Amino acid sequence: MTNNNSQNFIPKHGGYKKLLSYQRAEIIYDGTIYFVNRFYRKPDRTIDQMVQAARSGKQNIAEGCMASATSKEMEIKLVNVARASLEELKIDYEDFLRTRKLPIWTIEHRLVTRFRELNKTPNATYQTFEKAIENENPEICANVMICLINIASYLLARQIQSLEKDFLENGGLRERMTKARIDSRNNNKNK
Repeated sequence: MTNNNSQNFIPKHGGYKKLLSYQRAEIIYDGTIYFVNRFYRKPDRTIDQMVQAARSGKQNIAEGCMASATSKEMEIKLVNVARASLEELKIDYEDFLRTRKLPIWTIEHRLVTRFRELNKTPNATYQTFEKAIENENPEICANVMICLINIASYLLARQIQSLEKDFLENGGLRERMTKARIDSRNNNKNK
């Protein structure tokens, strides 16, 4: 985002709740809570691992967006941490399916096609995917969570590309601060 007033060198930041990546990560977190409570029993450490990976996916998007005010580098790192956490979670869902000898759906699977239709729902929430996430068939539950993670990961990859482009076009905080200081000096000299 370009800031026309060079004296305001801290760009607008936050707004993460409007990001599709955050919205999907929130659904993944809620779905993971449901999933582990249904399919795992304490003291299985997998519960904490999956919940923490889902939480990290969601929270790092929010933290990155807030850190963007003063550090594009930190924002990019945190968004990538979110993506990495969700990849870890995806592997847990794949392990769940593999160890129970249940199939991991390919992109051609008929229910993946149905999932893609659901995913196009404007302002999708947990309720949009609830019947699939809470389906009585564990194969459907786990595979839908994998589909959601794939979508979130794709969105986060695009977000990182956008952040890289923004950094190349607009620079970081130090560059904006220096420019604001030079502009301020020049304005004071011209008065």
